[in-house]
Amino acid sequence: MIAPEPDGRPNFQDMHSRMTWNAEQLAFVAFDILHLNGQDLRSLPLIERKARLWSLIKPAKDIIQYSDHVEGGGAAFFEAVEQMGLEGMVSKRRESPYRSGKVDSWVKTKCWDVGDFEILGIKREPGKPAAAIMARGGRYAGTAFIALPSGPRERLRERVQAAKSSKRAQRVPSAFAEDVEWVKPGITGRVKFLRGEHTLRHATLQDFRDVASDRYKPPQFSGR
Repeated sequence: MIAPEPDGRPNFQDMHSRMTWNAEQLAFVAFDILHLNGQDLRSLPLIERKARLWSLIKPAKDIIQYSDHVEGGGAAFFEAVEQMGLEGMVSKRRESPYRSGKVDSWVKTKCWDVGDFEILGIKREPGKPAAAIMARGGRYAGTAFIALPSGPRERLRERVQAAKSSKRAQRVPSAFAEDVEWVKPGITGRVKFLRGEHTLRHATLQDFRDVASDRYKPPQFSGR
């Protein structure tokens, strides 16, 4: 299911509200078919299954849509996906049969964003990486695992100790009631996160700065 924009692009942020209030503005996007009229199609090549799917639902321009595909040119296709602000793309082997579970015949390539968020606190749990609790625009935005080298990690620890607060940050889920070092406003973190989610997902804290001193140079990222 998607919440399509007038130009056809899916709007992930509008999914929840449309599901609740405007379900007629959603669309079902069909991308594969496993059975048809009692026949098991799973052993057929993907490209043949999609041909049968298209024959079943064409022209597929309204509530039920067809997930079209492009053969080859994966790098250029992914570049276009990024420029359109989409979440990523899925690549599949055209001759592959359908197999449930995790297989190597299809791959999801994700798009990432980098942005600045306020650090509300640091959550530490035994056996897990420390995570920074983040906010943006005064609202809770999610958590980001701290992926800093030893030097910057130690500086962050010292800054958190200096800015400790006894008050729990507002608008933060109750799950963060324990094992959190809350901090006073003033620490901003640079976060890399998966695009297209309401809250931070697969997020990592890449760098930080003290807003008061403003000693900060954005890090240089390579790859995706």
